[in-house]
Amino acid sequence: MSTCSSPATAIIAAAAVALAMTGADAAETTVAVAANFTEPAGEIAAAFGAATGHTVVLSFGSTGQLYTQITQQAPFEVFLAADAERPMLAVDEGLAVADSRFTYAIGKLALWSADPDLVTDDSVLSSDGFTRLAIANPESAPYGAAAVEVMRALEVYDALEPRIVQGNNIGQAYQFVATGNAELGFVAVSQIVGDDTGSAWVVPQDLYAPILQQAVLLNGGDDNPASVAFLEFLRGPEAAEIIQRFGYAIE
Repeated sequence: MSTCSSPATAIIAAAAVALAMTGADAAETTVAVAANFTEPAGEIAAAFGAATGHTVVLSFGSTGQLYTQITQQAPFEVFLAADAERPMLAVDEGLAVADSRFTYAIGKLALWSADPDLVTDDSVLSSDGFTRLAIANPESAPYGAAAVEVMRALEVYDALEPRIVQGNNIGQAYQFVATGNAELGFVAVSQIVGDDTGSAWVVPQDLYAPILQQAVLLNGGDDNPASVAFLEFLRGPEAAEIIQRFGYAIE
């Protein structure tokens, strides 16, 4: 996918760009990132830094929590949300640059357990094989809202509601399951990519609305070359490879 003639050439070119940056040229950007995107964001930030010399400071949380912080003038310059709604609101409310919004990833939902024998398909949701089901807070986390949508589509939500435990974000929901505080939970596929120790059912995407994860340049980053460059890098082939490797789809 690289426009360079070979991987070696790409590495040399990236190194040359980084070496060309001086202390005066290099800048720092602060990026608010939805919790489901923690691991890929770290890899992308490292690759971006190696290619440009810029520094990326990442802050993680639920999309709703991060957006609230943005409305309260938190010093973020880029917003990587887990939905399209909040970036659109940021533009509509004059907090972000109108033409900068785009979908950087399409999220996928999974029902997961650390028990390798518990989950085979959605039938576990109708069983007595668990006492707690973890989800992210559906009011502030798009993956939590998707989990509720799935349970309603399967007509099991009312029966399961007493067993649901909510994390503040999808990262906390994952931790509930990983630590055994909940026997299973709805998590992002990206959180369990490469993990063959548990059991999972990847939820068919016709059971919930597409999780379009959008990025937007906030007003504070409009005149920061590192912020603008980071979003350009996020749209490029190197970032796309990382995003897809973590189980997301791209447009």
